[in-house]
Amino acid sequence: MGDEINSNPVTPRPASMATPADSSVAPTPPPVSTPPSQYHSPSLSRSPLLPSTPEIKPSKTPRIVTPKIATPRLSLTPRFITPLGSPIRRALHLTKLNPQDAWLPITESRNGNMYYAAFHTLCSGIGIQALTLPVAFTILGWTWGVICLTLAFIWQLYTLYLLVQLHESAETGMRYSRYMQLASAAFGEKLANWLALFPFMYLAGGTCVSLIIIGGETCKMFFEILCGGTCGAHHLTTVEWYLVFTCAAVLLSQLPNLNSIAGVSLIGAITAVGYCTMMWAISVAEGRLPNVSYNPMRASTQIARVFDLLNALGIIAFAFRGHNLILEIQATMPSSEKHPSRVPMWRGTKFAYAIIAACLFPLAIAGYWAYGQAIPANGGMLTAIYGIHGKDIKQSVLGLVILFVIINAVSSFQIYGMPMFDDMESKFIVKFKKPLPWWGRAISRAMFGYGCFFVAVAIPFLGSMAGLIGGIALPVTLAYPCFMWLKMKRPKMYGLSWWVNWGLGTLGMALSGLLIVAGLYVVIDTGIKVSFFKPQ
Repeated sequence: MGDEINSNPVTPRPASMATPADSSVAPTPPPVSTPPSQYHSPSLSRSPLLPSTPEIKPSKTPRIVTPKIATPRLSLTPRFITPLGSPIRRALHLTKLNPQDAWLPITESRNGNMYYAAFHTLCSGIGIQALTLPVAFTILGWTWGVICLTLAFIWQLYTLYLLVQLHESAETGMRYSRYMQLASAAFGEKLANWLALFPFMYLAGGTCVSLIIIGGETCKMFFEILCGGTCGAHHLTTVEWYLVFTCAAVLLSQLPNLNSIAGVSLIGAITAVGYCTMMWAISVAEGRLPNVSYNPMRASTQIARVFDLLNALGIIAFAFRGHNLILEIQATMPSSEKHPSRVPMWRGTKFAYAIIAACLFPLAIAGYWAYGQAIPANGGMLTAIYGIHGKDIKQSVLGLVILFVIINAVSSFQIYGMPMFDDMESKFIVKFKKPLPWWGRAISRAMFGYGCFFVAVAIPFLGSMAGLIGGIALPVTLAYPCFMWLKMKRPKMYGLSWWVNWGLGTLGMALSGLLIVAGLYVVIDTGIKVSFFKPQ
């Protein structure tokens, strides 16, 4: 501790107490430095740091004749901020937050808290992808289905913890408010674009397209339940229902920033928990189907069996998407040295994932118990409830389940679209050095929404490619955070952390490659109906 900097001010020796050797030299008061008060975000430009606040130089102290002890001029730093009290502070300089961050929708408002983080994490962590979990069980069976689901949950929770810890660096004072910023810092800008840009954008944009497909189809189901086949109202086509859902999503997307949609995420989280719970409860209440079979489905050839197995693992991996939003959610929270954002963020995340586990595990287990191999491959639990029990349960209950799915899809569209909105606006800000006007923001978000609508109409079978999407998104969730931790934190070589992260990262990359190949095989060989511009 001999090199630690003392936080007490140094009192200069008076002239009368000076030794003869230094009596001719006037005492020089020490410089007073201002400690950092808040972590800053990397700039959109090449230089990530803004100029620091100029040092405050105290006025020269005149030679003191009397033996009084002179005290240096007080610092302008508030007393509640301890100056130069730790090695972290020695490594940092007082910096200002990048002003461009205040123009972008993810970091425009930093008033988030633990509850907002829990709302966003719940809304992005539970969704339509969970409805296909029983389909994976039809290939894996009871034992391996439960084991794989449990291991995937623990694995993604661990990598989620790594991302929360990596969001802010105590050594540099940097806040990585976006997944691509952290990837660029860890891998370099060029390699990050090759490795992470396509999966990240595909996960965000592809999810929005899938939400339009599911949302439009459930809107059509909801109308049929309300109409009952007896009313004379005009029945819209599937494409027209896609358009209705897209208009609602685009209208709601005009909320300015990620913090402003906390209420939307809360509603989306409540409805997601609601329809997941209602679905497995209805399945258990109605009982198992007659002659239900739990024997794992086996293809005729060995290579087909291997690909089916990998596709089932891809479905489970896709159920745990959402890691691409964790850094963005944490960016909405204030952070300082004494109160880092990782503490409330991790509390909110633990609460959210406890609820996610309470939804996904009963949904997968009860769904497979009730339907076995009869669970529909396209749509999963939603198609089973509507197609098998549609006439057995009350229409009001069925309508409420479908309404919850629609509300959750509209809410999830906002949080998954926010990184895309942020990326589009950043290009304008970098070029013109000013915030995007409100009308430009409205036009850009409408263009994105209706662009997703066009893709949904062109590729309506995207919802049947859960295994392929899971394989593409898997490195973002399970592999890259491990390599980022190794690069940024540099754990002791051959230590436990070193082995765990290298093992999980390598396994995740290998599994991702296998899942992509298996997903392509299933799409090409096993009968997914490719019908461009022909929504059913």
